[in-house]
Amino acid sequence: MFTILESRDLAPSIRYLRVAAPKIARRRKAGQFVIVRVDGDGERIPLTIADSDSTEGWIALVVQGVGKTTKAINLLEAGDSLSDVAGPLGMPSRIDEVGTAVVIGGGVGTAIAYPTAVALKEAGNHVISIIGAQTGAQIVLESEMEVACDEVYVTTDDGSVGYHGFVTGKLSELIDEGRQLDLVIAIGPIPMMKAVAEVTRPCAIDTIVSLNPIMVDGTGMCGGCRVVVGDETKFACVDGPEFDAHQVDFDLLERRNRAYATFEHQRDSDMQAAIDLQSAS
Repeated sequence: MFTILESRDLAPSIRYLRVAAPKIARRRKAGQFVIVRVDGDGERIPLTIADSDSTEGWIALVVQGVGKTTKAINLLEAGDSLSDVAGPLGMPSRIDEVGTAVVIGGGVGTAIAYPTAVALKEAGNHVISIIGAQTGAQIVLESEMEVACDEVYVTTDDGSVGYHGFVTGKLSELIDEGRQLDLVIAIGPIPMMKAVAEVTRPCAIDTIVSLNPIMVDGTGMCGGCRVVVGDETKFACVDGPEFDAHQVDFDLLERRNRAYATFEHQRDSDMQAAIDLQSAS
């Protein structure tokens, strides 16, 4: 069992958890993830390690409640436990001294981008962060990014905070200003990552994305996380999760991620009905 040391809201439906996991905390690197189960019979879900402390022996997870399991995790409080936390898994982020790196986080993807931004800054880079969400209320880890990065730009779809528009709009502004951008890392919804890749492609800017396909075991055995990169089949759990954005088949990735949409919707409806019944009793 893995004890939850802290559990608090970052934004609507987005929860920050610090979990006691000393072995993982000692070994994890930026970009790696864990496979989590709430209980012994539960679904296995991948969550990127947002932060850690090897001395105190904890890792941080940021969870957006969008399905049955993630909503169940977000109901847990300090003192509760997770049945399983396996990791660290996946290949670490590529951290080099490149010059100027732009780290882009869309929605909860900002939490995934944060440790990479920290590592890039520690490697001697000038780090620019662009973080976006639909509304200002959904922006997460802005203050943490401001500490870690040299420049931080907030974008919102509705214009309630910061730049009015998508992260790609702000990225295009930086390019049009003639800024020397040596590396772009984008993490978030598939359409956002695909759009970032199309912005940087004409300029041949090295661009990396962290993919989030359907994943089961996290060790490459199930084959559920297959992605096509440069006409080759890769497993995101062991070959990634980070890949060259200009080589990723985003259309296929999006279709595969929708494969169980009907089943997931029914399961979420059943869970909500159970919650409503419990509340009424």
